[in-house]
Amino acid sequence: MANEFGICDQCKATNVDTLIPKLKEIDPEASITVGCQNFCGIGRTKSFAIVNHVPVMAETEDELIEEIRKKLS
Repeated sequence: MANEFGICDQCKATNVDTLIPKLKEIDPEASITVGCQNFCGIGRTKSFAIVNHVPVMAETEDELIEEIRKKLS
């Protein structure tokens, strides 16, 4: 089963231009949905992604990538 990532292109703490390539490094075959994920409050201050329908959050994008790697291992 392929992984699914959901990221928001409107939240201030998320930079899709840098996050998408990092997610593709983790899983080049994963589907990536870009758009509102309904985590607006969290997205103002923390980097987050929805990973296989489960939210993953961190203070920085690099920490987020580490958390996503842990979740998928």
